Amino acid sequence: MLLKTILRSPFKQIVRFKKTAPPLSQLVVPLAVKPRSQDFNVGAELTGKLDSEQIMKLLSKFYQRREIKSAAFENGIDNHIYHQTYLSFRRSCLDAEKLPVDLHITLSDIISGSCHIDTLLPFFIRHAKQVFPHLECLDDLKKISDLRLPANWYPEARALTRKVVFHSGPTNSGKTYHALERFFSSKSGVYCGPLKLLASEVFFKSNDRGVSCDLITGEERNFANENKSPSNHVACTVEMVSVNTPYEVAVIDEIQMLKDPNRGWAWTRALLGVVAEEVHLCGEAAAIDVVKEILTSTSEEIELRHYKRLTELVIEDTSLETLSNIRPGDCLVCFNKQDIFWATRQIEAMGIECAVIYGSLPPGTKLAQAKKFNDPNHPCKVLVATDAIGMGLNLNIGRVIFNSLIKPTVNEKGEKEMDNITTSQALQIAGRAGRYGTHFSTGYVTTFKSEDLPTLKKLLSQHPEPLSQVGLHPTAEQIELYAYHLPHANLSNLVDIFVSLSTVDDSLYFMCNINDFKFLADMIQHVPLPLRARYVFCCAPINRKVPFVCSMFLKFARQYSRNEALTFDWLGRQIGWPFPCPNTLLDLVHLESVFDVLDLYLWLSYRFQDLFPDSALVRDMQKELDCLIQTGVAQITRLLVNSETKVSRGTRQAVEAEESQNNLGLSKLRQSVPIENTSTHGRLAERLMSEGLLTPKLLDELRKEWQFQIERERPQSYPAYTTKDNMKQSKRTRSEMFKTRKLSRK
Repeated sequence: MLLKTILRSPFKQIVRFKKTAPPLSQLVVPLAVKPRSQDFNVGAELTGKLDSEQIMKLLSKFYQRREIKSAAFENGIDNHIYHQTYLSFRRSCLDAEKLPVDLHITLSDIISGSCHIDTLLPFFIRHAKQVFPHLECLDDLKKISDLRLPANWYPEARALTRKVVFHSGPTNSGKTYHALERFFSSKSGVYCGPLKLLASEVFFKSNDRGVSCDLITGEERNFANENKSPSNHVACTVEMVSVNTPYEVAVIDEIQMLKDPNRGWAWTRALLGVVAEEVHLCGEAAAIDVVKEILTSTSEEIELRHYKRLTELVIEDTSLETLSNIRPGDCLVCFNKQDIFWATRQIEAMGIECAVIYGSLPPGTKLAQAKKFNDPNHPCKVLVATDAIGMGLNLNIGRVIFNSLIKPTVNEKGEKEMDNITTSQALQIAGRAGRYGTHFSTGYVTTFKSEDLPTLKKLLSQHPEPLSQVGLHPTAEQIELYAYHLPHANLSNLVDIFVSLSTVDDSLYFMCNINDFKFLADMIQHVPLPLRARYVFCCAPINRKVPFVCSMFLKFARQYSRNEALTFDWLGRQIGWPFPCPNTLLDLVHLESVFDVLDLYLWLSYRFQDLFPDSALVRDMQKELDCLIQTGVAQITRLLVNSETKVSRGTRQAVEAEESQNNLGLSKLRQSVPIENTSTHGRLAERLMSEGLLTPKLLDELRKEWQFQIERERPQSYPAYTTKDNMKQSKRTRSEMFKTRKLSRK
């Protein structure tokens, strides 16, 4: 019902999966306090043995006193910790055979009326600090997690007075081009891009121009020099930029990504920490104000350079309505695989070859599909893609068509939202039409459905909202300091406590989403790893929604914890190498997940070279796998047809599982795909469709074909009767058959 409401309502819908953050006291796990071993019960020898019932009454009275609660609160003990400490304190007093001498004497004096019950308070607070160690070092923890001045984390950058230039403008305005020209002419420089594809493009472009440039991504380092010596210029993904190496020029691309709830911290780190005489920022004008405010803390000024779009962008007055109106140079933008597979099938059924690009494809496959689409001599003239085309690929698009304007997102609070795309996203994607320097001198944009066109016009007529906050993330050093003070806490718990105690300037910064980090930390909590290695493992960029990748991540951690090398042969056995060409969509999706596993291996090999020794062989394996995936994507219509005819064992099992639930009835699932509503049934069907493996229409066809197959294979013991007489004859015939069977059994 919730999904139906989201899809039907024209207004913004927010699905809140994240609850209000619990208080610190509920995040800290209490420790069990063991009694100190003593050879003699000195307290009993001095004052005699204590009566457990009297102790029970005494402690109960102590617990209920308001003065005690007030004094405990002044020592940082809230109601939750107060109750937990009381239970532990009472247990230790009643169960311990030999109490500490001072506590034993104090209890004896209180029972005899020699002193007041409040004299137990110091013992109670001492016990609370043993059960909850953070009470002893709370001030130190708060100082460690004080994030109000992140500019001070980078002393080498603060030692310079950097010249900061902001190149602002829309897509296809040449802002990045001008920044890169300064990069190429410098003595040394670093380019920071949001994607491996962009970093690779700068890497190749720089070396083609005779400027030696290295490539650094999370998975590899490619040297321009044959002797493997570092070059003066580096192209890297933004997470990999060094904040210790000095450069003459630094280029930080897509600076508006400062606001990204997951990766924004990387742009904040690059902006504040890169050691360069000149820092060139490229991005939307919406980031200018927040960048100015950030740079006030560094006492640096900013130079603004504005650019206008080089080609005209026209919003068409009519929507596409039907795929028969598709034309060469068109790009149909979808926001999930399901829509992509449906559109590809329909377009190629009309005899039109199309390229396919979506986020989970390997970079090589994306480049191959883009090259096919851009080639004027290739018959492929239509592109079906997700918003992955918004950055990182140069495409000769004449017209952008939005299949839908609804996209699921995750905000900075970790909440999942289903809402119309933002103005920034609409401008970024639509701006890909009419690329400068191609035969499309004018770009066009429209929607598939007519009801979306007014919304698109409104989005494109607006300016992106100015950024108000940028992301931060706890560093490995900060977490290590926390672990020093709280040695018994696990990594996920340490991060929770850090976030709970962190102090940020809410007017300028926010804490990036750490749900993925905590998910991985919990997954490998039982694996014995050093804290720094555990932290690095949990920073691995993997999709936690893919079970195969998660299971391999766990195997990597276990193998590493045993100090056993993860060799090429070991990896091949784990993933089932080699693979045949994909024959169905399920095969293709599995190969994509295997590619992600190889990416994970290379990412870890860059950080743990001793136990991940075969990075070169794995990279060759990845190239072969990329070729297989390219073959599958190039024949995606055949994969769809094979999936429909149950060639794949996995598809056959899926259909059989669906049929087994036929008695439960069919449940309708409204789709944003511009096709007729189709009924589906069963949780498995919904999962397959959400992963883009099947569409409602294809699933319905599979169901009908399966039912037809069952009917065809059913033994024709008797004909189908229609009249009443024939029905009676049918019953008699069946009765005789049953009697015959009984006699034969006897």
